[in-house]
Amino acid sequence: MPYSAPTVYRLLPTADSEILATRHDQKFGDLRGESQSVVAVVVHGFSGSLSRPMLRDVTSGLRRYVNVLAMDLRGHGRSSGRCTFGDREALDVDAAVGAARALGYLRVVTIGWSMGGAAAIRHAGLAKTGTLCHGHRLRHLPDAVVSVSAASRWFVRDTSPMRRIHWFTESPTGRMVARAALRVRIDPGAFVPVPPSPLEVVGALVPIPLLIVHGCRDRYFTLEHPRALAAATGGHAQVWIEPEFGHAEAGLSPGLLDRLGAHLVKLIASESDVAEPEAVEGGHRDR
Repeated sequence: MPYSAPTVYRLLPTADSEILATRHDQKFGDLRGESQSVVAVVVHGFSGSLSRPMLRDVTSGLRRYVNVLAMDLRGHGRSSGRCTFGDREALDVDAAVGAARALGYLRVVTIGWSMGGAAAIRHAGLAKTGTLCHGHRLRHLPDAVVSVSAASRWFVRDTSPMRRIHWFTESPTGRMVARAALRVRIDPGAFVPVPPSPLEVVGALVPIPLLIVHGCRDRYFTLEHPRALAAATGGHAQVWIEPEFGHAEAGLSPGLLDRLGAHLVKLIASESDVAEPEAVEGGHRDR
């Protein structure tokens, strides 16, 4: 019988007193929990949760390579609070990275998808500069960040799917529909005041290794976004532009998750990987 490492469910408090549902999965084949080198903190996109098949597929795929700590972001699934689209979610990421450190992991990589990618970038940037997030200091800096299908700025309305997301956010009827149909509780005061965008903080990540992944078939965010984020790092970030990839967890192209999993350890292995990122089979590194 193939061995499946144990799964541990925990409730995790954030600095602003929300309670997150989390799941800790050890790497497949780690019989005694001895692989304490690397853990990936998975930060899902809008409407994702631990109960969604797409997120389970992502965590299962990554477990072939690393340990995984996943969570329901605020306003999603079994967690408390309301969704703020990557603003206060930086506090959720901070709590999860802190939990990973408490479990004894030597290296922590945050990997965020869409809204979660914006939260992961903002968390690392704000934590590194000591900037407060709604009055709270972010205390747990990751060792590397992976952003998948993330927007570079707020209030993106140039695609039909994003105009629908704005309707969910900005109207009482939209928020009711989101709660009933998507099981997402949206904060009507999101972006009040307007927080620093991913583009405004991503430059602070240097020299933390950063991988930006984006699909040519993304219907939500155009290729303008990964290119702008990469430019704001002064060429520090690695960028994978994937021809067959769509958007976030639902749009994964064949083999991409395996390449991501295999690359997570390489991402933090040495400074040389950051200085001279290599082209990746199946996609290309944007210039």
